Amino acid sequence: MKEQDERFNIADIFGEDVFSDKVMRARLPKNVYQQLHQTMEDGSDLNPLVADEIAEAMKQWAIEKGATHYTHWFQPLTGTTAEKHDSFISAPKPDGTILMELSGRNLIKGESDASSFPSGGLRATFEARGYTAWDMSSPAFVRRDAAGAILCIPTAFCSYNGEALDFKTPLLRSVDAINRQSLRLLRLFGNTTSKRVIPCVGPEQEYFLVDKSTFNKRKDLVYTGRTLFGAMPPKGQELDDHYYGSLRTRVGSFMKDVNKELWKLGVPAKTQHNEVAPAQHELAVIYENASLAVDNNHVVMQTLKRVASWHNMRCVLHEKPFAGVNGSGKHNNWSLQTDDGINLLDPGRTPHDNAQFLLVLACILRAVDKHADLLRESAADPGNDHRLGADEAPPAIISVFLGDQLEDVVTQLIRTGTATSSIRGGKMMTGASMLPDFSKDATDRNRTSPFAFTGNKFEFRMVGSKDSIAGPNIVLDTIVAESFSDACDVLEKAEDFDGTVHELIKQYLTEHQRIIFNGNGYSEEWLAEAKRRGLPNIPSMVEAIPALITDTSVAMFEKYGVFSESELRSRVEIKYESYAKTIHIEALTMIDMASKAIIPAVIKWTGSLAKTVGALENVGAPSGIQRKLLAESSDLLEKTEHALQELITLTAEAERTPEGCERAVFYHGRVMPAMEALRAPVDRLEMIVDKDMWPMPSYGDLLFEV
Repeated sequence: MKEQDERFNIADIFGEDVFSDKVMRARLPKNVYQQLHQTMEDGSDLNPLVADEIAEAMKQWAIEKGATHYTHWFQPLTGTTAEKHDSFISAPKPDGTILMELSGRNLIKGESDASSFPSGGLRATFEARGYTAWDMSSPAFVRRDAAGAILCIPTAFCSYNGEALDFKTPLLRSVDAINRQSLRLLRLFGNTTSKRVIPCVGPEQEYFLVDKSTFNKRKDLVYTGRTLFGAMPPKGQELDDHYYGSLRTRVGSFMKDVNKELWKLGVPAKTQHNEVAPAQHELAVIYENASLAVDNNHVVMQTLKRVASWHNMRCVLHEKPFAGVNGSGKHNNWSLQTDDGINLLDPGRTPHDNAQFLLVLACILRAVDKHADLLRESAADPGNDHRLGADEAPPAIISVFLGDQLEDVVTQLIRTGTATSSIRGGKMMTGASMLPDFSKDATDRNRTSPFAFTGNKFEFRMVGSKDSIAGPNIVLDTIVAESFSDACDVLEKAEDFDGTVHELIKQYLTEHQRIIFNGNGYSEEWLAEAKRRGLPNIPSMVEAIPALITDTSVAMFEKYGVFSESELRSRVEIKYESYAKTIHIEALTMIDMASKAIIPAVIKWTGSLAKTVGALENVGAPSGIQRKLLAESSDLLEKTEHALQELITLTAEAERTPEGCERAVFYHGRVMPAMEALRAPVDRLEMIVDKDMWPMPSYGDLLFEV
C-alpha cells in the first residue's frame, strides 16, 4: 500500500505545545516577563502577584491547546517520571458554569505523598508530606495521550524537611556549583562579561523495536524488559548490514511520527538511524542546558514507547534485551557554555597556546581520575552489568580518550614543561577525481573509550539506555566544580598568574596522566595495563554503589551543596534495594517460565519422540537419530529441572537475607549465576525441540519481524 504523503514544515510545528520563552514574551505583561527572568537569573523568590499572572497566562494557553488538567511532572528516585493530574475546575458558578483556575501558588508548589516513593529512610511511612517545586529552567508543555491533553509543569520533589527525593533537585544544585566555580575561573582569565556558565548535554538514545504481538508472548520481556532465555538465530549482526542501513517501511513510519511528536514538544530531535544489532535504532538530540536535556530525554523515552504502540510495536529500552547482540546505551555528550556563547571545551586552532582551555582540560582529567569510582557508579544499573565490557560498550574501567592532537600537547607539557605546537588535521585525499578533497579533523575517534574528547565536548559512553541522564551529569558537574575550585584557590593567591597557571597545568597533567588512554579499550592488554596503572575496575552495580559514601565523596558533595550525607546514604539504600528487587523479579520470571511453559513443552516433545522411537522399533526400522535426540533432550531436561530447583532454593534464601547491601550481594553472587545455569540447558533445548512445540517466540522472531 502506498504511504500517504504527509508534508509539514518543521519550523511551523516546532515547540507549538511548549510554553516557551517566545510564548511568555507574547502573553505576559512586559514587567511580569522581566521579573520572571530576573528571578531566574538571581535566584530570588518569585513575587506571588507575578506568579498569579504567569499561572493565568499558562492556564489560558493550555486550555486553548485542549488541556483539561495540569500536573506537576517530577522525577522521583524510581528512575522514571511521576505525575498527579488536577483539572482546572475550581468551583461551580451560580449560573451552573464552572470556574477554570490555576493559581500562582499551585504553579509554584504542589504536594505529593513522599512516603510512597523511594526515600532510602529519609521519610517514614507516617511522614507523608512532600513538595514539588516549579523548575523555571525547564518550560511547561502540553502532552497529548490517552488521558487527553495535560499541562505538564516540570518540578523538583523534596521532603517536608527539604531533603531531595528526586533527580532534579541535586541536578540543579550541581548546575549552580559548576556555574559558581566556572565563573571564578573565567574572571581570573579576564572574562568580565559572561554572567553564567551552563553545562550543556546532548544524549544519544538507543533502543530496540519489537512487534507487539510477539513481545506479548514473551513473559520475560513483559516483566523484566529483557529476554531471560533465548538461543541465537542463524543470523545476528555478523554482516554489519543493519548498521546505518535503509529504514524498513514500518520503522520509517514510526520514526516520522516520533519526530513530529518530539518537535511539537520542543525536543530538537536531530539524528536517527539503524544501530548495529537487528531491530536496534538510535535517536540523538541537539545540545540543551542540562536541566532541559534531562527532562527532554524522559520525553524522548516516553514518546518512543507511546508511538511504538501506535504502530503495533513495543519499544525496548533495556540495556541488554538480547544476549549475543549489541546492547543499548545512551552516550552523554557534555560541555560547558557561557550565556554569551563561549564553549570552555573549545581548544581553538592552536590548543598548545590556549592556556584557559588547557587548564580546563587538566582540571577535568584530574576530576575524572580522582573520582573514577563515582563516575562509574553514576552509570551503574542492573541492566548495564550485562553490557559494560562487552564488544559494543566501554569496559567498566574509566579512562579518557584525548586523541592524537591533545595527547601530543599533553605529552609536550609533561616532558618539557612547555607545548610549542599542535598537530593539524590536514586534507583528506580521496584519490578519486569525481570526489572532492576536504579538510579532516586533527584526530580520530575512539568508540571503546568510556570518556572521550570529541572536538569540543566530552562523550560519556557508559550510561545505560533506560536510565535518567541526571545521575551522570550531577557527578560530572560536581567533580569538575571541585577541580575548578581547587585551581582557583591556588590562582587567586598567585603573584605570577601566568606562571602559576602553567605550573598548575603541568602538575595536574603529570599527576593524572594515568587516566589518559587512546588505545583499544576492549583488549585484554588494556585490562592488564589499567591494573598496572592502578585504575579501578568495577564490573558490577553492587560493587560500584559504595563509591557514593566514601569520605571523599561525602565531603565533596556536602562542600558544594549538592548532596547531604543523609541524602547520599538514602540513595545507597535505594540502589541496593532496587538491584535486589530487579534480580528477584527476573529470577521469579525465569522460575515461572521454566515451570509453566518450558519444562511442560519439553516433556510433551520428549513424550512424542519416545512414541516415535517405540513405533520405529516395533516395525524394525532404524531409530538411532531419534534415540540420540531423545537421550540429549532428556539429559538437558534433567539439567533444567535441577537448575530450576537450585534457583528456587536460592531465591527463597535471598529473601531471608538481611535487606540492603547483604541481600544485593547475595543476588549478585549467588542468584545471578543460578539464573545463568538455568538458561544454559534451556537455550540448548530450544535448538532441539520442534519450533511449533516451543512455548515462546524465538530470537529470530523477535529481531527480524519488524
